[in-house]
Amino acid sequence: MSASSSDNSDRLHPETIAVHTAPPRSQFGEMSEGLFLTSGFTYRDMEASEARFNGTDPGYVYSRYANPTVTMFEERIARLEGMETARATASGMAAVTASLMCHLRSGDHVVASRRLFGSCLWLLQDYLPRFGIEVTFVSGIDLDEWERATRPGTKAVFLESPTNPTLDVIDIKAVADIAHGAGALLVVDNALSSPAVQTPSAFGADVVVYSATKHIDGQGRTLGGAVVCSKAFNEEHLTQFMRHTGPAMSPFNAWALGKSLETLNLRVDRMASTAAMLADLLASHPKIASLRYPGRDDHPQAALAKRQMRSGGTMIGAEVKGGKEAAFRVSNAFKVVTISNNFGDAKSIVTHPATTTHQRFAPEARTAMGISDGLLRLSIGLEHPDDLAADFMQALEKA
Repeated sequence: MSASSSDNSDRLHPETIAVHTAPPRSQFGEMSEGLFLTSGFTYRDMEASEARFNGTDPGYVYSRYANPTVTMFEERIARLEGMETARATASGMAAVTASLMCHLRSGDHVVASRRLFGSCLWLLQDYLPRFGIEVTFVSGIDLDEWERATRPGTKAVFLESPTNPTLDVIDIKAVADIAHGAGALLVVDNALSSPAVQTPSAFGADVVVYSATKHIDGQGRTLGGAVVCSKAFNEEHLTQFMRHTGPAMSPFNAWALGKSLETLNLRVDRMASTAAMLADLLASHPKIASLRYPGRDDHPQAALAKRQMRSGGTMIGAEVKGGKEAAFRVSNAFKVVTISNNFGDAKSIVTHPATTTHQRFAPEARTAMGISDGLLRLSIGLEHPDDLAADFMQALEKA
């Protein structure tokens, strides 16, 4: 079943879409989608080559432009998001960069939340201004700030929700209304939630970006990203940017990520269930100064999280009493949880944002973003919940 081969395809559940969205089978009738590990394509004659290049004969030309295996992944992620199309990229940051640079010009204005992943913040704070693009930062959770910062001439609004690593939840629909009122596009980075937890397009996002490296792969194997958008945005802005700047996803990575989408909901549902249990366990621990989990009633935006998210997700923010030294002692004491800077993996991961993903920022800037020296970002994996609970309890004894 291809993306458009079933009359009732729009009524299928995400789990079914993730398993069955695929290009037509080849003459061999393969059950698993084919892997087209090729850089180029052939033509029956020079006239066919000319027609392919000038667009009168649709088809594949070069894998930097498009590839059948990459198309399979793009169709799946677009349908899971409920949007018209998607373009796969070599990494999540390639997706974020493409989503902005493909349509912004010198003199344009962007509004963004300052509570972002470190590389996203660098892109907006350091890179875009080099091209004469003005960026105004807001806290993210204060809608009045979005209103004041957005103005006629604002071309794009950018946010993460929940934010990385502080897990603030931003009102996507409200920000979308503000952006659209100014004639701007809303771009939402949904990597921290994944399509299994949240659908930003349902709340008005015009463009949704993913680091497929995270939950979509889910096993720490491949890099990848995706820009999910309308056909108009793709045709007017994204296609030529992708074609000529070359942030293409490899066919092998697209094949691996497409297969991973088949189990995305199963994995994330299990991980989120364990995360909710661990969040409750940690919230009352005497060595935890504060805890953030969107699925808990004590989260500052708990009601909003329940409206936007289908679960609390797989991520926990826990501030250990005693600052950096105590956070390091806890992290070093884990026996099951792994120290790394990835998230969304089958293996549970602990990250210390102040010395890794956000280490380049001055202490006062990290404080403004809500990142303390004691903060640990916890990505909950697929281990048995009891084993993780025991590991957290013994590690916290070392704090």
